[in-house]
Amino acid sequence: MTAYDPNNIFAKILRGELPAHRVYEDERALAFLDIMPRAPGHTLVIPKNPARNLLDIDQGDLGYVAGIAQRIARAQMAAFAADGITVQQFNESAGGQVVFHLHVHVIPRHEGVALRPPATYKASQDELAASAEKIRAALEHVPQKWEPLLR
Repeated sequence: MTAYDPNNIFAKILRGELPAHRVYEDERALAFLDIMPRAPGHTLVIPKNPARNLLDIDQGDLGYVAGIAQRIARAQMAAFAADGITVQQFNESAGGQVVFHLHVHVIPRHEGVALRPPATYKASQDELAASAEKIRAALEHVPQKWEPLLR
């Protein structure tokens, strides 16, 4: 397996070298909107520690990212009046991974509405800002009772 590249696009977002519509951040994880969303509110959750993918991430970091993905999903359900959530995570090129920093896609879904095909629609900055605000506002109301389990 190839080594982690500290110059990947998500590492640059973590360092503040590239902009992102951040919806959640703490000392261990960052959640931000996908600029090519498959549905409104499509969010990526990443660990702050370097990890190429599922195959090399520390188990504690993986569990933490999963917990944050759950929190984002709960917020998306409220923010977008979603009927469900799709969670995707890809590993290595053959597995569909394009950016080689572990990331979890959390996508709000509505009955009867198909996901856009990957990389076919680039959202406007206004659309992303509005979606980010909805998620941040909804996160204020998401119970955090599970959070001590992740520390």
